[in-house]
Amino acid sequence: MTASTDRAAGAAQPQLVGLTGATPAELLALSGAAHWNQTEEDWRAMLAMSQGLAWGVRVRDEAGGGSVLAASTLVLPYQAGESRQAPFAWISMVLVLPPWRGRGFAAELLRRALDELAARRLRPVLDATPAGRPVYLKQGFADGWGFTRWRRKAVAGAEVAPPPARGPMTGIRPRRPADWPAIEALDRPAFGANRMPLLRLLSRRLPQAAWVAEKDGVLRGYLLGRDGRTALQLGPLVADDDRTALALLQAALPSVGATAAASGRDVIVDLRDPCRGIAAWLQGVGFVSERPFTRMVHGGGAPPGDAARLVLMAGPELG
Repeated sequence: MTASTDRAAGAAQPQLVGLTGATPAELLALSGAAHWNQTEEDWRAMLAMSQGLAWGVRVRDEAGGGSVLAASTLVLPYQAGESRQAPFAWISMVLVLPPWRGRGFAAELLRRALDELAARRLRPVLDATPAGRPVYLKQGFADGWGFTRWRRKAVAGAEVAPPPARGPMTGIRPRRPADWPAIEALDRPAFGANRMPLLRLLSRRLPQAAWVAEKDGVLRGYLLGRDGRTALQLGPLVADDDRTALALLQAALPSVGATAAASGRDVIVDLRDPCRGIAAWLQGVGFVSERPFTRMVHGGGAPPGDAARLVLMAGPELG
């Protein structure tokens, strides 16, 4: 493949192209074919965050003429949150349409991303599915830690345990605009980077999921969420301990669950392993473990941030 942004119809050979020229329908076709949850707004946000580090493979459409966007990969650069940590970038949306799998398109795009990140001295990080993990191991990635996707199918009137009414968890409340500096102070060391533009965007996507935990005037945890194509996703959730994290989930789930049921969508969470108490609670309110993910780092070493405080991920495409 040649590096090109030419989208001319009928190109005889696969072409490496920039994703910024792709149509929303083409991008949604890629994520939809993988049964992923992204919306058009997700794609727009990721492309904006990628700073131009987004590529695809375009192939000739023999049936309809013209061309088809057959594969994608993009990168989300993050500025390190602490001086002791190196800047890193998230490799995301490594997708290939089913008719074009097995032709090396994903490997070609991954190599392009790794070359760009090496030139920029950015540490590559990603969240791998079980199917993708062996591929990434061969490309020099090493395992960090894992998390599991849990899903609750759309149900009307599901019973959810209420948040604690008194005691040390009485500081559970909806997020306020004035909370952003405290959220940033909590999130930077936990995630390992400044991701405030992403968090502010998510806060508008599913406002009823935006809760914080406060004790003695200090923010101890926060939760956000977003709408998706087939499900509403709760996360990220960052907290000092699992008890605080569980109280945030208990506060948000009744409203989020009602919204999901009304629209016929599921609710999903990506929970760090093992978090056994939270996993048991999820099972008790109708969630089922769906599949594992592995956070991986190119060249090895610990993933950025503080895993102990990362309770729910924003999603494998975002970190």
